[in-house]
Amino acid sequence: MNIKPLSDRVVIKMLEAEETTKSGIILAGNAKEKPQVAEIVAVGPGGLVDGKEVKMELTVGDKVLISKYSGTEVKLDGAEYTIVRQSDVLAIVE
Repeated sequence: MNIKPLSDRVVIKMLEAEETTKSGIILAGNAKEKPQVAEIVAVGPGGLVDGKEVKMELTVGDKVLISKYSGTEVKLDGAEYTIVRQSDVLAIVE
């Protein structure tokens, strides 16, 4: 089954959080911060949103930085995805 986002929404898959700090300390599962870097797996068509034309600037495969608590989390076929609006994406990570 596939997820096809509507309007100005994108489907992202969160990348794994670091398990060790830069100094080499291994973090327990509950001590890790929620990851903010994700990969885009699907992009909506854009169009009119609240009476304004929205052009999609993101593409599938982009790695992006998102707000910590934005979006709606969904599980599909054992995988976890988050659906966010394009405006919730803060930056593209290169």
